[in-house]
Amino acid sequence: MSLSPDDVKRIAHLARIRVTDAEAEHTRGQLNGIFDLIAAMQAVDTAGVAPMAHARDVFQRLRADVVTEPDRRDAYQAAAPQTEAGLYLVPKVIE
Repeated sequence: MSLSPDDVKRIAHLARIRVTDAEAEHTRGQLNGIFDLIAAMQAVDTAGVAPMAHARDVFQRLRADVVTEPDRRDAYQAAAPQTEAGLYLVPKVIE
């Protein structure tokens, strides 16, 4: 796929971007280069390649899901002006 300068100007108009003729020509060259790269990547046979999550074989070390700190909610809420059922009560600011 190759774009013409008119295609670039139309795309710029749709994106509400004002471009000069020189900018349109420069952008056309860049976009056509991107399309050429996409075409080259699509030409590669990837039928036997398994999908992967990362380019390198990296694994995330997982830790055990255990509680490491005591429940201190009551101590934290003791300093609050108002609480109810474990929640902080705040004044209404929107009428």
